[in-house]
Amino acid sequence: MTFGKGLSRKPSQPKGRQLDEAALEDVRVLLDGESRQRDLLIEHLHKIQDEYGCLEAKHLKALAEEMRLSQAEVFEVASFYHHFDIVREGETLPAPLTVRVCDSVACSLKGADALASVLESGLDPSKVRIQKVPCIGRCAAAPAVQVGKRAVDNASEMTVLSSVYAGEIEPSIPDYVGLTAYLADGGYNVLQRVRSGELKAEDIAEYALAAGLRGLGGAGFPTGTKWKIVNDLPGTKYLTINGDEGEPGTFKDRVHLERDPHRMLEGALIAAHAVGVERIYIYMRDEYPAVLEILKTEIALLRENGIVTSIDFELRRGAGAYICGEESAMIESIEGKRGLPRHRPPYIAQVGLFGRPTLNHNIETLFWIRDIVEKGSEWFATQGRRDHKGFRSFSVSGRVKSPGVKIAPAGITMNELIAEYCDGMDEGHSFKGYLPGGASGGILPSSLADEPLDFGTLEKHGCFIGSHAIVVFSDKDDMRDVALNLMRFFEHESCGQCTPCRSGTEKMVALLQDETWNKDKIADLDVVMRSASICGLGQAASNPVASVLKFFAEEAGS
Repeated sequence: MTFGKGLSRKPSQPKGRQLDEAALEDVRVLLDGESRQRDLLIEHLHKIQDEYGCLEAKHLKALAEEMRLSQAEVFEVASFYHHFDIVREGETLPAPLTVRVCDSVACSLKGADALASVLESGLDPSKVRIQKVPCIGRCAAAPAVQVGKRAVDNASEMTVLSSVYAGEIEPSIPDYVGLTAYLADGGYNVLQRVRSGELKAEDIAEYALAAGLRGLGGAGFPTGTKWKIVNDLPGTKYLTINGDEGEPGTFKDRVHLERDPHRMLEGALIAAHAVGVERIYIYMRDEYPAVLEILKTEIALLRENGIVTSIDFELRRGAGAYICGEESAMIESIEGKRGLPRHRPPYIAQVGLFGRPTLNHNIETLFWIRDIVEKGSEWFATQGRRDHKGFRSFSVSGRVKSPGVKIAPAGITMNELIAEYCDGMDEGHSFKGYLPGGASGGILPSSLADEPLDFGTLEKHGCFIGSHAIVVFSDKDDMRDVALNLMRFFEHESCGQCTPCRSGTEKMVALLQDETWNKDKIADLDVVMRSASICGLGQAASNPVASVLKFFAEEAGS
């Protein structure tokens, strides 16, 4: 049969990328025995990347086929997260090893840019890929580097080079309190009291309220009130645990889990049984490979020893997206989607994970529950200073002699924290200013270092305590450079969902790069971002810039 002069019909060719049978077999082997349920998409992407070092287009197509999803759906999720390396047909595969050099504010102070330049000139690019990345949660040991999955603290040229060529790419597991030691010290006794009915939901909630325990991920919402809200809701409920502490300067959750993971795990089980949830989801950032290994090991031991029974844990791994520290974006990610914040209301307590009521907690909040029940609410409440209640875990980095996680009373001042817990300023440095609450909490001058550090005490200065991430600056630091570093972080980490944040952070970076700051344009942009962004990232991103204009006007050119 002919169709016009000289034309004949050819067999039809399917459109689009064709399925590679070998790639499909690769995926099936990797997922052997694993569920193909939709919410495991990110977990399965991790398995492929861990095995092959990247996500080739053929494997994305095969995964879409295996999970009965469209290629577009798989691609849009994979391309959203920074740690997934997508390689299209014809593109060069990435080097087999990635060295991540943190260039966030604390590491920048200690020479991260110079270190990255040394590494780029000293390593074979066909074997090693150097990436500048946002905060990897090791600010106390700045400049911090991650070689494969192994953290290299206080990095120097020879330290990192020897680590690479020695093949040290698996995480180094620190000494920690394992299950046997934790049980010997009375661990899980409080959980047994909850399971036996001796302690009920309202009892635990009252303990938390009387102690003054609050959400310690940044929001500061009273823990007992949150329990009461979720406990009163009918039907299937879930507990989500936010371990995605991506705020520059924050590393307290990592330290707690690398030292005493069962204290958090028991707190989670107490909350779950008391409030009546059916499953616990731990969302842990991918930058913490040692923590992920510890949790896998210890949760397995809890199952083997019958401590985990009807309510089990699911450990979900982030993929390099700061926005997933926002609770609704985290829930989207647990569901295997892009981490885009949800519009509120409804709040996740009513409509959360998989559309069900969800209790969400930070690692540190759960860490204190056992102690509060065992020692009493008054014990915790009386630890604070100046009418403030409880302990706080301050992540301290920057220009101090002894950085690290400092468990100190709520309401302590910055001057007291530096003198009593950090052994003072670095030699040759004079205290100039500080971030009281990570990148988004604003910057305060040393003249305000006698303000109590707690929720609600710094808002009058346009700042907030947030995740209690303290970065200390000295007279050697340019506050314009600090503000630019922080704004570049927000530009990089904006999820892109809303224009005020997506375009606002980009425009703000451009304004801050000018030799002379245009304060009128900066102020106008600040108002737009605060009032129109969907979530806290865009709403608080300009806080450091506003602080520099307010407290360091001479450096800003005023």
